[in-house]
Amino acid sequence: METNKTNQELEDLIRESEKALINYCIAYGKAVPTDQWVTIKEYCKRFGIEDTQTVSDWIEAGIIPEENMVIIPEFKDIRMIKAVQYNDV
Repeated sequence: METNKTNQELEDLIRESEKALINYCIAYGKAVPTDQWVTIKEYCKRFGIEDTQTVSDWIEAGIIPEENMVIIPEFKDIRMIKAVQYNDV
């Protein structure tokens, strides 16, 4: 099935991107272990949040503190956030 192949290709690309990010961080001395720091999309998957905009809104509102966020300009300003549960209350 073409859809399954496309999904697998996308998953492979995501895995390769994560490896590239880890290698970059190691090479430039930035400690961003992916078991503790994740992309917004991965955060949503881990904590069952349906929309990435929710997490982006939390960042803008200060619910996710600055010290729990890393921006990597060399990767199109990707935001990595600490993988802990945040509350929007």
